Amino acid sequence: LIFPPGHAKKAAMPPSDASLARFADLLGPKGYCDDPELIAPWLNDWRGLYQGRSRAMLLPESEQQVMAVVSLAAELGIPLVPQGGNTSMVGGATPPEDGSALILSTRRMNRIRDIDPEAGLAIVDAGVVLADLHQACREVGMRFPLSLGAKGSATIGGLVSTNAGGTQVLRFGTMRRLVLGVEAVMPDGRLFEGLAALKKDTRGYDIPQLLTGAEGTLGLVTAATLRIVPEAAECATAWIGVQSPQAALALLRWLETRSGAAVESFELMPAHSVALTVAHLPAGRWPIESRPPWHVLIAFVADADAQAQLESLLGRAGEEGLWTDAAIAVSLAQADAFWSIRESISSAERAAGPAIQHDISVPVEDMPGFMLATAEMVERAFPGIHASAFGHLGDGNVHFHVRAPADIAADAEQAWRDGQGKAASRMVYDLTVAANGSISAEHGIGQMKRAELARLSSPLHIATLRAIKAALDPKGLFNPGKLVPLASDETCQ
Repeated sequence: LIFPPGHAKKAAMPPSDASLARFADLLGPKGYCDDPELIAPWLNDWRGLYQGRSRAMLLPESEQQVMAVVSLAAELGIPLVPQGGNTSMVGGATPPEDGSALILSTRRMNRIRDIDPEAGLAIVDAGVVLADLHQACREVGMRFPLSLGAKGSATIGGLVSTNAGGTQVLRFGTMRRLVLGVEAVMPDGRLFEGLAALKKDTRGYDIPQLLTGAEGTLGLVTAATLRIVPEAAECATAWIGVQSPQAALALLRWLETRSGAAVESFELMPAHSVALTVAHLPAGRWPIESRPPWHVLIAFVADADAQAQLESLLGRAGEEGLWTDAAIAVSLAQADAFWSIRESISSAERAAGPAIQHDISVPVEDMPGFMLATAEMVERAFPGIHASAFGHLGDGNVHFHVRAPADIAADAEQAWRDGQGKAASRMVYDLTVAANGSISAEHGIGQMKRAELARLSSPLHIATLRAIKAALDPKGLFNPGKLVPLASDETCQ
């Protein structure tokens, strides 16, 4: 809930049996669940850092049912936590610990309402899984140009609400560039109907864009109109070894100069992250024979002869000393194997031991030096830990991970997180802001970064967030405790 500084917070109480009965009558047996065993998997965040409580999960199947649910919740004063695939990396879809809120899942809202290849548009419900949208577009010769490791569970509503990025931002941008319209239920139960994909519209504030990235705190997205593009005639995938992040960026700029927008993805990874992931995957193997300190994964698209074009370009780049080793995938299976390594780094590191992950961005040209200098400073300040970064070099967004010492005991992991890990994390964020960067590039703020947002943002920034929240959700019932800093976040600095 949003309380101004000095405002006393009322003790939150779980919904009463009588209140739950009204939701059950409204949604019926398919749309209402209060079985603790069935709800349990949806009470934790993906990283296992947050544990919430909720007496029931609401599963509406249409925007009309969402309107009815939200209207009833507003009448009863019951907070709602929107949830799609529950893949948030910042605890953004986890209900509060006090059990005061109900989970509103969009998973039954999975209609693909329309795909129009000629217009380049898709209108889809919030609960559509990203991989399912990919398949539906592929069947008509189109594609939705956003992909990420959680594509098999992440939903469109969640991607809109977090302004998700992924591996194709370099060419197509984040969700904000792909969202052309939004339908959403507002906190008073009314439906905002903004699905029309207008190229020009100057009727004041851009509400669809305001809701994009709002993490469900201002409105509950029920559907979106998305930009889709023709399926690439050919896509070539290459794994490149380089000596440094600076060398990787030089290679990217060289390729962009000679191929325009053909480079669709350009992912940078340190060798130790690749080694950890290869060992973690059941069928993992190194894509190249040598073990240079840094590795790049490239997706290159063209109307024809993509592999030949990329092979020619890399040959010329190699003659100029821009890389040390390279392999071009000769089959879809090999390309998928390359991508599996990149998309499994976070899982591999999580299996290896406790780590604190940071999703940060700085100006692209500054990123290579920032990656190396920050890792060196953090490791020097906190002996025994390991710091490194990987990710979307071309758009200035990397995932900076701080891993606990290798010999840490299982019963000491939480103490490490609360002590050395938290201090190291604070240092990473301080250095990011000092470099004119952002502490959240694509994962959002959720509850994990809320206090850091308060600490590192200007008073005007925080006041503006609070004013918008108070105007659209005056009762503070939509996704409480997420994104917008609380007064307690400022008093506990």
